[in-house]
Amino acid sequence: MNDLETITKKFDDLKVCVIIPTYNNAGTVAQIITDVARYTTQIIVVNDGSTDDTAQIVEGFPFVQFISYPVNVGKGWALRKAFKFAVAQDYDYAITIDSDGQHFATDLPAFIDKLADAPNAIIVGSRNMDQATIPGKSSFGHKFSNFWFKVETGIDCPDTQSGFRLYPLQLIRNINFITRKYEFEIEVLVKSAWKGIALDAIPVTVYYAPKEVRVSHFRPFQDFTRVGILNTFLVIIAFAYIKPRDFFRALFGKKKSRQELFDQLLNLNQPDHLKALSIGIGVFSGILPAWGFQMWIGLFIAVVFRLNKALVVIASNISIPPMIPLIIFLSYKTGGLWLGNKTSDMAFSFHITLKSISQHIEQYIYGSITLAVIAGLLAALLTFISLRLFKRKTVSAF
Repeated sequence: MNDLETITKKFDDLKVCVIIPTYNNAGTVAQIITDVARYTTQIIVVNDGSTDDTAQIVEGFPFVQFISYPVNVGKGWALRKAFKFAVAQDYDYAITIDSDGQHFATDLPAFIDKLADAPNAIIVGSRNMDQATIPGKSSFGHKFSNFWFKVETGIDCPDTQSGFRLYPLQLIRNINFITRKYEFEIEVLVKSAWKGIALDAIPVTVYYAPKEVRVSHFRPFQDFTRVGILNTFLVIIAFAYIKPRDFFRALFGKKKSRQELFDQLLNLNQPDHLKALSIGIGVFSGILPAWGFQMWIGLFIAVVFRLNKALVVIASNISIPPMIPLIIFLSYKTGGLWLGNKTSDMAFSFHITLKSISQHIEQYIYGSITLAVIAGLLAALLTFISLRLFKRKTVSAF
């Protein structure tokens, strides 16, 4: 059995199909199908409302499983239709490859080889984006998308915009998707990561035709706008639900998860100043006058500056109910330092109401922000000193 026959057999045994979404790529789609067919004939082509000869060309390949509809909806919709069809055809995996000629079927064996090591992962074909032929909009979009993916998931992905991927169909089949165009390829990665599906990558070759002959349906303004809206939506979900969910799962979940959290809190490989800063940021965000959003503010800062997220969340709980009256009282007293003669006096009480806060809101806001800064700095300083003293005593004990 030669190498091609071996690869073809693996496609069959592993139940892997190749999905080719296409829209007005009559000039390249036949060659893509021909190239893919050297490795497997388990091919699904989705004609996303093409107005050229794409449909007629695809129908000339009798082994191709063909999905076609008359009105163009978008690449995301084409992939969603193909995934659903592939599951119905009893495929377990699908490799998606673009029909414009930028991907090479010669990289298909690399996906199959990687699948042996990562059977439960989405495998992304990572392009070399440093080539001179890469369009500026693609390079910018690549960096932009990778950054927000890290913010939303905490995971590094070398190429979140690559359309050359392998999907474990059974793992993503029950995820609800809302997008229909290019932004789908971001949505599917983020939501899969949130579900706990692993992400892996392999290097792939990419070719961008000269500008004068390149066929691209990407519209920079419209598509970047949609991607921006999607990322805003995903960031809100990540900080309002996903990150707190993961934290509390670790805190109250299985013994292994609790041990992982404990290890993160101690984290001997993390510098003391970073732990101290994490505690300080947690205290700072917990005192800020942003009730209901304090933890999310702290988590956002932690992600951006790569702090210890667990320590930030724990420290931000300084604003738990028993502490709220004291924090409000100290905020008013601190705010009085800014307002001078306009200062209003407040007696300490465990029954402070929203009405009493709103009557002197300016003093409270000034004071709470100032108190947040001071308390955050003190917490960071005391944590750093305590960690150093603890380490010194530990060394002396030995």
